[in-house]
Amino acid sequence: MLIAHTLADLRQALAGRGRPAFVPTMGNLHAGHISLVEQARPLGDVTVASIFVNRLQFLPHEDFDSYPRTWEADCAQLREAGCDVLFAPREADLYPEPQTFKVHPDPALADILEGHFRPGFFVGVCTVVMKLFACVLGASGGTAVFGKKDYQQLMVIRQMVRQFALPIDVVAGETRRAEDGLALSSRNGYLGTQERSRARQLAQALQALADAALAVQPGQGGLGALEQQAIEALRSQGWQPDYLTVRRRSDLQPPSGDGSLRGGTWVALGAARLGSTRLIDNLEF
Repeated sequence: MLIAHTLADLRQALAGRGRPAFVPTMGNLHAGHISLVEQARPLGDVTVASIFVNRLQFLPHEDFDSYPRTWEADCAQLREAGCDVLFAPREADLYPEPQTFKVHPDPALADILEGHFRPGFFVGVCTVVMKLFACVLGASGGTAVFGKKDYQQLMVIRQMVRQFALPIDVVAGETRRAEDGLALSSRNGYLGTQERSRARQLAQALQALADAALAVQPGQGGLGALEQQAIEALRSQGWQPDYLTVRRRSDLQPPSGDGSLRGGTWVALGAARLGSTRLIDNLEF
């Protein structure tokens, strides 16, 4: 595996190697990330991963400085997964001057849910992803693989690629879970032993919400009440929920009409703190 820290090194590493299949990450890799690399390998001529902790997507009170950096372990996992090139720029390499040009995604998609509770988050995400796309995929394009665990992020990136007519195929990777159902996440490492034993409750709450939503009959309404009940049930178990909600998969907007979910495709999404750790998850149904 070649490791490139600068853009010049990256371009040299990719020269003449065809269309890349790219997996952007912030490091602290787990089996979910590695599954995306393995999924990417047959989708391009050269498999590229990046590791960059992007300051632009952290709010002032969030954990940029304490975000786990596990460089040696990350490199070992990527080598074993068959990654060909790792792009690991330093902040001064990717942002050699203040990044005053930024990508502002559609507020209808990006200012709800995660964007509501983390204002500006998707501006930071879109800006760094656009820059990484320019570095890794360039004008010829290629494939980029993103996990469904960050469901709203996946949708925002897809819309960005479509609206800018980028020659990039955005491929979704399924969420990887621990045996108890907890979605794998870099932030799971923040959980204490007792918190980890309870962390599956978020996935269970989303499953219960989805089941209840599917049982709503036409004309009954009441989805908002079900969402509130799900929030209160999780709160009663010691969580601090931001949201538990049912949305259309196509645009993350609430169901419309008579309140029935029959005949559509839906996703239940949730975000909540357990102790000091904020977890997100989702369930398509």
